[in-house]
Amino acid sequence: MSLGKAARSLVKPLRGVLRPSTPALNRSYAAVAEARAVLEGELDGIRAAGTWKAERIITSKQGPQINVDGSQSSILNFCANNYLGLSSHPEVVQAGIDALKTYGAGLSSVRFICGTQDLHKNLERKLAEFHEREDCILYASCFDANAGLFEVLMGPDDAVLSDELNHASIIDGIRLCRAKRLRYKHMDLGDLENKLKESQSSRMRLVVTDGVFSMDGDVAPLTGICDLAERYGAMVFIDECHATGFLGPRGRGTDELLGVMDRVHIVNSTLGKALGGAAGGYTVGPKPLIDLLRQRSRPYLFSNSLPPPVVGCATKAVELLLASSEIAESMTAKTMRFRNKMTQAGFTIAGSAHPICPVMLGDARLASVMADDMLKLGVYVIGFSYPVVPKGKARIRVQISAAHTDKDIDHCVDAFIQTGKKHGVIS
Repeated sequence: MSLGKAARSLVKPLRGVLRPSTPALNRSYAAVAEARAVLEGELDGIRAAGTWKAERIITSKQGPQINVDGSQSSILNFCANNYLGLSSHPEVVQAGIDALKTYGAGLSSVRFICGTQDLHKNLERKLAEFHEREDCILYASCFDANAGLFEVLMGPDDAVLSDELNHASIIDGIRLCRAKRLRYKHMDLGDLENKLKESQSSRMRLVVTDGVFSMDGDVAPLTGICDLAERYGAMVFIDECHATGFLGPRGRGTDELLGVMDRVHIVNSTLGKALGGAAGGYTVGPKPLIDLLRQRSRPYLFSNSLPPPVVGCATKAVELLLASSEIAESMTAKTMRFRNKMTQAGFTIAGSAHPICPVMLGDARLASVMADDMLKLGVYVIGFSYPVVPKGKARIRVQISAAHTDKDIDHCVDAFIQTGKKHGVIS
């Protein structure tokens, strides 16, 4: 037998082994086609319901005025979480540049291996000082902070009592723990007390609530929650993502606003909103808890350290707030200017005196179309609908920033009035 024939005789059976049979290939293609059809059906349903969430492309830095792809001039931005206008504050930006030059782009490591720099520890100290708590631990996001807390703190002999409208990250974090889970009606102290009575046999109990509920801008009744927690021997946790930096006399948050800083035991919050707006989250609370989170919290142990530029920006933002509460103090008047003018025009604004000002519309398609019309009038807002908010409660969520001027706010109100009349929302 020639060498060529011998080689071909060896290759032929190998091809049969390495190449899937035609029926196997057909089944594989059929499975992909079936999955694609299912996914396309889901997407078509979203479009038909008017709840499709398109992503507009911003071509400038974040701020009260931005450039949007397709628009000929700058647009007023009224839907960012940039509450204090620090995302593009020159000192915050410079701090990020300095950290990049000194510490590099990133650590390529988790914290406990070789991912902790002195700037991480410095930010943790400053955040603990800001919130007047014993210690602090940083995470890649507040979603991670919520995902990493409850599993470590609460065991099968414990109970978690959670407001039914808590943020999705809180709900997902609680699902990861083995504690008994009880939901109480939204901000309903009577129902919370019933759940506390129901769970009295538990070893530890933790009442869990957003400080401010992001979709409606309503503030949790922390005074009553703390009263009940103390009466029934429970701890209190709050998520302060939409409060840190601007609520309370010094911007410390909902617990300061309501005078219960010494009665709330654990606080989670974010660096990605008022505190520079880049990324990152954290937990502040008792030192033994923070120490245990460093040992067992999975999002902390298995996620890379926050990049130095992000840490540098956040540190400068916290330093600015520790030095002065002037920026935070400007929020109230601007918030009430918008709320009062919109109410006088005939719109329904949910929540209370919070910079989150939901313009309630009900219909998902209406919210989306009105938001598009607002963009044409030079105002960037987004319609919120199911599943972000309950069905039938679609709205345009407006967010006021300390960086907005009175002229900016009045322009936004005028655009709403024009658009609202066009669509029959107001007369």
